[in-house]
Amino acid sequence: MTYDFTTIMDRRGRDAIAVDVIPYENYEVQEGFSRIPMWVADMNFATAPSVTQAVAERLAHPAFGYFNPSDAYYDSIIRWHETRHGITGMTRDCIGYENGVLGGVVSTVNSLCSQGDYILLHSPTYVGFTGSLTNNGNRLILSPLVQDEQGVWRMDYEDMDRKLKQYKIHLAIFCSPHNPCGRVWERWEIEKAMEVYAANDCYVISDEIWSDIILNGNKHIPTQSVSEDAKQRTVAMYAPSKTFNLAGLIGSYHVIYNPWLRDRVRSTGSKPHYNSMNVLSMHALIGAYSDTGMAWTDELCAVLSENVNYACDYIREHFEGIKVEKPQGTYMLYLDCTDWCESHGKTIDELQKAGVSVGVIWQDGRPFHHPCSIRLNLALPHSLVVEAFERMDKYVFNA
Repeated sequence: MTYDFTTIMDRRGRDAIAVDVIPYENYEVQEGFSRIPMWVADMNFATAPSVTQAVAERLAHPAFGYFNPSDAYYDSIIRWHETRHGITGMTRDCIGYENGVLGGVVSTVNSLCSQGDYILLHSPTYVGFTGSLTNNGNRLILSPLVQDEQGVWRMDYEDMDRKLKQYKIHLAIFCSPHNPCGRVWERWEIEKAMEVYAANDCYVISDEIWSDIILNGNKHIPTQSVSEDAKQRTVAMYAPSKTFNLAGLIGSYHVIYNPWLRDRVRSTGSKPHYNSMNVLSMHALIGAYSDTGMAWTDELCAVLSENVNYACDYIREHFEGIKVEKPQGTYMLYLDCTDWCESHGKTIDELQKAGVSVGVIWQDGRPFHHPCSIRLNLALPHSLVVEAFERMDKYVFNA
């Protein structure tokens, strides 16, 4: 490989909650075990060299005053979507800056809903949606994803339609690829979902922050690309932060083709005067969305595919009672621990504590709306993935 995905970085004390924080109260790592960060969606790889080069070049000029987004910023986004996802006809007018995807979600919600309104989401549900929407005074209606005979997560279109009608819902959040399940939706699935939304006069926020992290040859289909109605009905949210590990720099963007909808969202987002681009994040995006960034992303997806394949095979061969469906995108696993806990007489809290005690810092999956689950981050060097699973085998699941 051209790029380095094997070096184990020491991130301690380097502004990284992934390694400096244990996301459980009163859980401790036993002496003799190092911490392996496998919880928050933060990669333990160095970012693409084109990102650090772009930031370094900007830092070489020692003035950081007021600025407007450059032509290079917009051109980079347009080129990225055309090259990676086959999107044509995107213009800079369609692109709007957001400090973060969740902030963009809230701005869109506030432009289309009143406090107390219901919003439809699929479950399991990304915990960030739950917190942002409930803090904003909205109410969540969940349409559970169901697993077919092969274990593949599917949308229940009849349930979606029924709940949209029952609760008079006119805004839905669609996660594509899905977090935490890792589904990369096929075109027909998105088309059918958008038909349900259209039949109920429901606008859609499509969170596509994971759209570049696609595994094992799968293909991301942008929601806005499946029909003209979907293009006009949808607010799509993107960011380079997941792909290039840039969350600490801040910087996302939305794509909205419908002029009326675009005006509403931009007006709402502008009123608190918080939505302001950082000059370094602008240059980081330009560096990320470059030829080097594209090549680096391709290698990243290959590395993550190897990690996911290894982990899912290991679980099925060694961890009886743990269910997992191999994700097609993202770098997260969502483990259903129900059968294991029942057969071993353990609670999910006891299981999670056992993992943390041997340095496997994983994430409680219950806030994602599943009662006995764990979310597991595999975006780290393969040697650490192997080490983590050997610890889980010896000290946790088969102790």
